[in-house]
Amino acid sequence: MSKSVSSSSSREAMTAADVRRAIVRIAHEIVERNHGVDGLAIVGLQRGGTWIAEEIAAQINNIEKEVKVPVGALDVSLHRDDIGMRPVSLGAISNIPFDLSGATVVVVDDVLYTGRTVRAAMEGLNNYGRPRAVQLAVLVDRGHRELPIRPDFVGKNLPTHRGDEVSATHDGVFVTPNPEGKP
Repeated sequence: MSKSVSSSSSREAMTAADVRRAIVRIAHEIVERNHGVDGLAIVGLQRGGTWIAEEIAAQINNIEKEVKVPVGALDVSLHRDDIGMRPVSLGAISNIPFDLSGATVVVVDDVLYTGRTVRAAMEGLNNYGRPRAVQLAVLVDRGHRELPIRPDFVGKNLPTHRGDEVSATHDGVFVTPNPEGKP
């Protein structure tokens, strides 16, 4: 979730500086794990992962100046397994102006929770080619997985309660304890 949090009951789990440092570290880890950037592409998940993907790509481009890593955005709304159970995000569109065939694609999201958004993303990526490999980078991993999905790159592991709301912005990561009394 990447909604703005203004509630006085929310707590700051990461400061803006923490977010910036995590993004820089993730960028370095991606370059190291992939032995450079040849064949690498970054795809942010709409909405919360797109700004993080752009920041990671900019950091990678600062590290590896010879090659510019392509960055795109993927809307997974129509690939979700809970269509009808929640509103479809209007205005979010996919923008991947390059072929993913044979690429190592790093999917980026703000908060990893149940794993269902990532499952939908893997399905949605197939519309843009057949990647050689797919890796996952998240700013926050809050646990509570419902599917066997594990990130390759994590900014912060943040244990939460199931009903908590977590939001990630440039200004920090905020946790609102069970805002709607969810189980």
